[in-house]
Amino acid sequence: MAQATGLSPAAVSYALRGMQVSEETIERVRQAAAELGYEADPIARALASGRTGMIGLLCGSLEDLWQQSLAVGIGRALRDKDRYALILDAAGDPARESTLARQLRDQRVDGLIVQPVDPAAPFWPQLAETLPLVAIGDALVDAQTAGEVVFDNRRGVTLALEYLLRRGHRHVAVLTPTRPSTPDRPADVHVTAEAERLGLDIDVVTAPHGLAATTETAREMLATGVRPSAVFCFSDSIAYGVYAAAAELGLSVPGEISIMGYDDHPMSGLLTPGLTTVNWDLDGIVRAAVRLVVAAADGQNRRRRIIQAPELRERGSVA
Repeated sequence: MAQATGLSPAAVSYALRGMQVSEETIERVRQAAAELGYEADPIARALASGRTGMIGLLCGSLEDLWQQSLAVGIGRALRDKDRYALILDAAGDPARESTLARQLRDQRVDGLIVQPVDPAAPFWPQLAETLPLVAIGDALVDAQTAGEVVFDNRRGVTLALEYLLRRGHRHVAVLTPTRPSTPDRPADVHVTAEAERLGLDIDVVTAPHGLAATTETAREMLATGVRPSAVFCFSDSIAYGVYAAAAELGLSVPGEISIMGYDDHPMSGLLTPGLTTVNWDLDGIVRAAVRLVVAAADGQNRRRRIIQAPELRERGSVA
């Protein structure tokens, strides 16, 4: 390739990767590659550079529609930077999360983006010593990560509960995907503290992200004799299950039960009535996480902590 183009091998290599050379040079090299039938060998490239071009993405649960959108966005953004995403699903299980995180490390990914199920798990600090880690949502406790894109959960929870209080609600059910084995997730800690400060009576209920299972959980909760006036869900996907359960029980939304979400999935505006929820700027999270993990994979140690601020999206689901 270098002989055919009159360039140095290094310049050809940069041009094939779209780096550090002009657009004219890139086009010249790609045209020569097409004429010569040249294709880069990814295994040889990985052996020579020590990099695979793969970035791991470990999602807490891909049954959550918001996390599906996150995975799509990160996969496409990485491809634009000549990387590929290897996407795995922890299915809400801390033990599975631990196993998959180690498997991604052993498969020599260049970096790992994780939305953790258990941010306080003891294996994260050790993993961070051997692999650039970027956390989304919650920080990884005691781990020296390459970066963090964390939710201001204290502010988000306060925003939601104060809104419900202003609307006259005193008895609120909180549906969370958090399991008893991971009780220290920040959002769950904040919701208990804020409810006490505001004088709210709350019932915290564990609910999975899957629609069928969440609908069953919500149905059991709403069919009790002392029904809450509002349900605050730590995921819009969970809120969809509450809508379904309310419909099965013949309860009107918001006339007989108010519902509030927490991540503003695009589907939430299409419901009848639209779901009032908390927006975390999905596109901004994708850009920040990809920028941090690519920089870390390229050896640029610029550890940053980006805090996502919440924004209330008021629709019609809270009376």
